[in-house]
Amino acid sequence: MPLTTEQQHKLCQLNQATQLEHCHLIQTLWGGYGELLRIHFNQAIHPSLIVKSISYPREADHPRGWNTPLSHQRKVHSYQVESAWYQHYAKHCDKRCPVPSLIDLNSSPEAQWLVLEDLHNQGFTQVKQHVSYQQALVCIGWLANFHGRFLQSNGQHLWPQGGYWHLATRPDEHTAMANEPLKHAAKAIDQALHNSHYHCLIHGDAKLANFCFNAPATRVAAVDFQYVGKGCGMQDLALFMGSCLSQQQCFDQQDEILDIYFAELQQAIKHYQTSASLTGFDFAVLEQQWRARYPLAWADFQRFLKGWSPGHWKLNDYSEQQTQLALHYLAEQRQ
Repeated sequence: MPLTTEQQHKLCQLNQATQLEHCHLIQTLWGGYGELLRIHFNQAIHPSLIVKSISYPREADHPRGWNTPLSHQRKVHSYQVESAWYQHYAKHCDKRCPVPSLIDLNSSPEAQWLVLEDLHNQGFTQVKQHVSYQQALVCIGWLANFHGRFLQSNGQHLWPQGGYWHLATRPDEHTAMANEPLKHAAKAIDQALHNSHYHCLIHGDAKLANFCFNAPATRVAAVDFQYVGKGCGMQDLALFMGSCLSQQQCFDQQDEILDIYFAELQQAIKHYQTSASLTGFDFAVLEQQWRARYPLAWADFQRFLKGWSPGHWKLNDYSEQQTQLALHYLAEQRQ
C-alpha cells in the first residue's frame, strides 16, 4: 500500500527532510494486518525511518486457519499494547538492551501508524535466520538485561500476562489439544509460572527473527513489542532457545545457558535497580524460583504448539523432556 501524499509530507516534517528518496517494503505484517516499511530521505535528521503501518482487516488471513473473532481481537489489542510500550517504556531501555525509539504515533479505530527510529542507523543491520551458539548468547544477554531493567514492573498499559501463547488468550488451541496429561495440567502450569515472588516484563515474542545484530554480531537490539507484559523471564528464554538452537544444543548447553543468564541478570539488576527498589530483594530466591519454572515455561509453550500446530518442528525430544519435568514438579507440589 503506497504512502499517501499527506503521509509523505508528515514524514518529511517529522524528519526535517526536503523530500523522501524512496520507500522499501521490509515485510507484510502477520495475517495481512499491514506493512513494515523503511523510508529513506534526502538531507534529513535521520537517513531513514521505519513505519509500521497497521490496518485492521475485516477478514484476516491466518496461515494456519485460526481466523476467529478472538484471534482478531488479540491482534488488534497487541498493536495497542505495542503503541503503549513505545510511548511509556522504550525510553527506559539503554545500550544494554537497545530498542527503537518512537518518532510519531497516530491511531484510529481502523488503523495505526507507528514511526520508529531505524536501527540500521545505529549499526544493527542484520537479521539472522541461523546463529552460532556464541551469537545466541548475545541475545540471551539482551534478555537478561531487559528482564533486569523491568524487574517487578507493574506493566501498566501492557498485557497483564505477556506472551502470545499464554493460556487465557489461547482457549481454542487448548480445546483442540489431544486428551493428554499436558492438556489437563495447563491451568496449573499457567498458575505456577506466575506465583513466584518476582516477576518482570517479558518481551513476549523473543524469537531470533525479532533481534537485529550489528555486523560483528557482538551486540543486538530487539523489535516487535506486541506481546510485552508481565511474566517470568524463563518464558522469554525458553521461546528464544526453541527458535534457534537444536534439541541437541539444548540438551548439551542448558546448564551453561542458565548459569550465564542468571549471572547477567544479577549484574543487570545491580545496574538498573536503585537501593530503594531492592529493599527486601533476595536474588538467591529469584534464581531458585525461576530455575524451577524453566521446565514449566517449556511445557507452557509445548501446550500451545500441540493445540495450534501438532506437527510443528519445535515439538521435539528436548521440549518433551522439559514437559515431563514440569508435570513431575507439579505432582511433587501437590504432595
